[in-house]
Amino acid sequence: MPDVYATISEVAFEVQERLADVIEMRFADPRQKAMMHAFLSGIDFPPDANVLEIGCGTGAVTRTLAQWPGVAQVVGVDPSPVFIARARTLAHGIANIAFEQGDGRALAFPPEAYDVVVIYTTLSHVPQPDSLLAEAYRVLRPGGWVAAFDGDYATATVATGSHDPLEACMDAFRENFIHDRWLIRHLPQLIRAAGFDAMPMRSYGYVEDSEAAYMLSWIDRGADMLLNAGRISQEAAAAIKAEAQRRSASRVWFGHIAFASVQGRKPT
Repeated sequence: MPDVYATISEVAFEVQERLADVIEMRFADPRQKAMMHAFLSGIDFPPDANVLEIGCGTGAVTRTLAQWPGVAQVVGVDPSPVFIARARTLAHGIANIAFEQGDGRALAFPPEAYDVVVIYTTLSHVPQPDSLLAEAYRVLRPGGWVAAFDGDYATATVATGSHDPLEACMDAFRENFIHDRWLIRHLPQLIRAAGFDAMPMRSYGYVEDSEAAYMLSWIDRGADMLLNAGRISQEAAAAIKAEAQRRSASRVWFGHIAFASVQGRKPT
């Protein structure tokens, strides 16, 4: 599988723009916002915290962090220049926020520069997540926190019965966009291996029932991947997308994925 995290900057501009739209659509979902706020509420931010978000995308979490109690300054880092440009535009006028293009596995920041590092729905896309966590450890001050939140993509489903054709799109999406669908299940061990004291895992659930929202983009991208790989015809791809739209319009849509978070503290 290619390094989808680092090579996002090589993807066609219009594709990155569409993905940026999808990211913002996801964070506009009240249920996604509720999970993000529950996750951030569990972080022990020190007063006047200097915070780094690795894999910030279009900056939805970064913008939230900039207004979070106790946060003095927040920096978002992402490999995609398109995402970073969108993030800067959307954060215009927020004084305590900055964005930098970069790979979280090789950060251009000095050691012990941050109080908290946030990694939100990024690690499952990254080959060598241990390298990214090692960088988080390096840039954190002693006593600082790393807080990671991600999907348990092994649980992700849009099936409403056996042999559901939409599930093939879900499989294609995972094969091409998720480096490790099991990542969240061994994240505590990765956190400890990086040198952190790991806290107990917290779990969250996300369900789209009746009408489709964010997960509809999974079907569209999965169908396109199956088509481009020669596994289905143009007609079949169009039919699958139409079926997903029909289920949503008829209010019989179902989609589910579990999420979880882990925090680690750098020893003092």
